[in-house]
Amino acid sequence: MNWDIIEGNWKQFKGNVKQQWGKLTDDNLDQIAGKRDQLAGKIQETYGVGKDEAEKQIKEFEDRNKDFKLP
Repeated sequence: MNWDIIEGNWKQFKGNVKQQWGKLTDDNLDQIAGKRDQLAGKIQETYGVGKDEAEKQIKEFEDRNKDFKLP
């Protein structure tokens, strides 16, 4: 999954992120703006998990969404 593409198309993609990590607010998603490291940090902060766990969740998310088609 190319995070440069995700960052450029964040508005279309953030619904998938919200579905995966429902505790993240719209403000959180606006701050993340498609940046992978920002997403990892918000997952850690919001869900109280470590960096390794956040990275594992993002990797699983990437694997599930690798065929996501942008408009």
